Amino acid sequence: MKECKNKCDLKSCFLCQLVLPDWLPAIEARKRNIELKKGQQVFKEGDPVIGIYFVNKGTIKVHKRWDSEKELIIRFSKPGDVIGYLGLGLDPTYPVTTTALQPSVVCFLDLQFLENTLNVNSKFTVALVRLMATDLQESHKSMRDLAHMSVKARIAKAFISMKNQFGLRTDGSINLDINKQDIAAYAGASYETFFKVVTELSSNKIVEFYGKSFTIQNEALLLEIIARG
Repeated sequence: MKECKNKCDLKSCFLCQLVLPDWLPAIEARKRNIELKKGQQVFKEGDPVIGIYFVNKGTIKVHKRWDSEKELIIRFSKPGDVIGYLGLGLDPTYPVTTTALQPSVVCFLDLQFLENTLNVNSKFTVALVRLMATDLQESHKSMRDLAHMSVKARIAKAFISMKNQFGLRTDGSINLDINKQDIAAYAGASYETFFKVVTELSSNKIVEFYGKSFTIQNEALLLEIIARG
């Protein structure tokens, strides 16, 4: 990772939208903007917590080890989002890994300044607590889906989720370049199973892939698959 200058407008991220205006100069003085190449990690699972990060540019995948050979992608973070807050509990280590899917820029704040920010900015503190609660709820839903939904339904849900989060390009494809291995990890599926399901969806003209981009051709059928579980 390489530190860079003047990459934050102090307006767009989760933090800057919620703190008191008088606190922005303090953020400007203490923040560090860090450039990431595609594939570089911000931090990895088990690293000691040193602070919190806000995504300024690009897309970051948040993932965990599933077993010795697999990973599970928990979510994708894009500009304006915050990462690293799961490490703020009593165990001072990050419980997830964060990796850039494309060239990205994150803004870093150290733990001491974050604590000062929380003490001074109640609106930000409340929003961060709600974010943590929402993340916990989503984690419970994901565990339920892994236990009760078919792999095909989870893959269909992954496609719909990415469409809802990233939107569409002018050609109708999802506005995210991502490889099939990462989509499989997001759906909680092995790559072999994912490949079989996608082959079926493609032959039925439900989803179509072009390299690292894909198009949902029949969203209604994907939603039916999800509803059947």
